[in-house]
Amino acid sequence: MNFTKSITNNIDKLVGTLKSEDELQEVLKRKFTKKEYKVFVAIESGQSIEDLKKSMKDDEERIEEIYKTACKKLNQELFKKELVSIN
Repeated sequence: MNFTKSITNNIDKLVGTLKSEDELQEVLKRKFTKKEYKVFVAIESGQSIEDLKKSMKDDEERIEEIYKTACKKLNQELFKKELVSIN
């Protein structure tokens, strides 16, 4: 999965340059809940919601809600500051 591309697609306004892939992954693991991280990575990797429903034993609405929450978190200023490298 390309974290840079996924984050760029989900952030409304990004100021600065994103950190390296490994650093981005660490920030996401730290800031997201385990479910948010799992759903975000799965959906951004192209996994279907049907597959997620089976593996997480959640319904489609719940999975979409978790994904939306993760995307909202990505757009919080404090979260964005951790994703951007300060030169």
